[in-house]
Amino acid sequence: MDDGNLKAREIEKVMDGTEKTSREIRDLIGLKAKVTDPGSYDTPCSGHPGGNVHRAVHPWSVYDAPVDDMRMAMDRLRGDLPKHSWKIVKDGHDGSPSKAPQIVANHEGGEFSVDIRLHDERKYGNRPPLIEVTVESACFRAKKPD
Repeated sequence: MDDGNLKAREIEKVMDGTEKTSREIRDLIGLKAKVTDPGSYDTPCSGHPGGNVHRAVHPWSVYDAPVDDMRMAMDRLRGDLPKHSWKIVKDGHDGSPSKAPQIVANHEGGEFSVDIRLHDERKYGNRPPLIEVTVESACFRAKKPD
């Protein structure tokens, strides 16, 4: 892979952009519910031998809302993501035994992707349903802050 074509960016700025994108997705989900927010982190991008290629990842979940409301939120996302410059590249079920509904979308600018899954954990005991969201940045070469 040619790392020379990757943008050189400051890790903190990319992580901030990833969290901003997560907030926009949270607004599109539009549920009055609790949200986990562990913050974003950076991780190496695989397939880049230089060792200075990263991606920012921001995983979080929406919970403590009725599962029917969560299903409606997923339906809203199918219509609203494209209106907000997202291209849905997968809309179906994930590969897990529970076959959770999953939407994967890429932002038109190519800077971010999102993976959204609805887990109805009631099937597996007392665990509440939740919407799991992971926003990832595109790979970039890390540079030092100015």
